[in-house]
Amino acid sequence: MEEDILDVLINLKDSKGAPLLTIEEIKALIVEIMIATVDNPSNAIEWALAEMINQPEILKRASEELDIVVGRDRLVQESDLTYLKYVKACAREAFRIHPIAPFNVPHVSMEDATVGGYFIPKGSHVLLSRPGLGRNPRIWEEPLKFKPERHLKDDGSDVVLTDSNLRMLSFSTGRRGCAGVLLGSTMTTMLLARLIHGFTWNAPPDVPNIDLTESEGDLLLAKPLLALAKPRLSEHVYQQLGN
Repeated sequence: MEEDILDVLINLKDSKGAPLLTIEEIKALIVEIMIATVDNPSNAIEWALAEMINQPEILKRASEELDIVVGRDRLVQESDLTYLKYVKACAREAFRIHPIAPFNVPHVSMEDATVGGYFIPKGSHVLLSRPGLGRNPRIWEEPLKFKPERHLKDDGSDVVLTDSNLRMLSFSTGRRGCAGVLLGSTMTTMLLARLIHGFTWNAPPDVPNIDLTESEGDLLLAKPLLALAKPRLSEHVYQQLGN
């Protein structure tokens, strides 16, 4: 039987065969993974919807993709996610321009190294700026504009929410990257897809546009997203949520 992450943590042993982690340490690690898996996607979805409401043509294109792939007689399922390339591009763009934290988890270099032309001495603490990568004008055209199309590939291949080339950081990367990247990616795409598929979204009647100001001290929306949602599917589809 294939081991999961909990099996791996429980079975970690030292040279004498004693457990490397206590029950309390394992619980703390699992809690941290789950919190990160929830907070990172929810932040990206809030920003994605805010940006898309301000650009109705993007919201329309994502809705049309969902209607083609899923239709209007059932809910989005995990098996649909592979075909929702534009929806995933919207989520990826939200991760690029609106990361949840300014820096990645700190790393320490174990030996002298040169990365990207920069010499990093042994013992250095290495921090990568998430906004510095995702909003780098040397890499991204119009870096502050929400443009999901930039992530669609000419060959029609799948869109993933991570970037191994470090042009952006969504779930970290490398051997010490986020252990829940697959779970987080699936949650993000599913949540955004169901929100767009199930409802039409507009700014409140007395608000011309959603305020995209970042809050002071972090990268969250300064004001929580407040939007007008109206059902766009048949009534019986929503009844599935209660079953």
